Amino acid sequence: MSELRKHIEEALAVIRKHTSSKPEIGIVLGTGLGDLANEIDKEVEIPYQDIPHFPLSTVESHAGKLIFGTLSGRPVVAMQGRFHYYEGYSMKQITFPIRVMKFLGVHTVLISNAAGGMNPLFRKGDLMVIVDHINLLGDNPLIGPNDDELGPRFPDMSEPYSKELIALAEKVALEEKIKIQKGVYVAVAGPNLETRAEYRFLRAIGADAVGMSTVPEVIVARHMNLRVFAVSVITDECFPDALQPVDVEDIIRTANEAQPYLTRLMKRVAERL
Repeated sequence: MSELRKHIEEALAVIRKHTSSKPEIGIVLGTGLGDLANEIDKEVEIPYQDIPHFPLSTVESHAGKLIFGTLSGRPVVAMQGRFHYYEGYSMKQITFPIRVMKFLGVHTVLISNAAGGMNPLFRKGDLMVIVDHINLLGDNPLIGPNDDELGPRFPDMSEPYSKELIALAEKVALEEKIKIQKGVYVAVAGPNLETRAEYRFLRAIGADAVGMSTVPEVIVARHMNLRVFAVSVITDECFPDALQPVDVEDIIRTANEAQPYLTRLMKRVAERL
């Protein structure tokens, strides 16, 4: 058994002391988006510090709890707070909870994040369903020895985000009268926001929104053959020729304002999986 598998088993052993739940859906709640957790009919909450090998959330608005329960009648496990490369964690640490989710029984992962919008058609507060991504983090969670029991050495990434789930979300959004955009998400290391020149570059290579998370989790999810659906809340407008200063309070405020729409979208998608 690889060291990674041993760490997964040690985390599972502690989790199983708290719950015997077998969640089908894993949820990752990003910056300012933790309130979706309030919609979960909770069975148990486990602080990250109580789970072996889990990092700790150090970012404002990330609560740092693993929540088990049901959402729209479906058994779920939700990360209320995620981890980022800029916090100083390794890619393997950032993605460790996704590995654990797989072994708990999860087959589908729903992910949210806050991102800067670079597509001129986007506006602050929009929801962008991610259809593809670009990894500019400068690292990859699959670097190093590969455990063939977890996934293949060279996983295919032709469909990192499930086309079926994207189509479902579009249908749900139409029924619920929720405006959604679709686009490509680019992940950068952060933690500083980008310069005007960087925004121009990122837009030129095909990105619609930029953030500092999500891509490592998606890579590991696909490595283990989990389906992925992800949504960015556009928290600021990153148009180089009209760039305005922004701070984290503004970002969190915008994310909070978008929460009711994101919550409704995620709940309905989960219900119809």
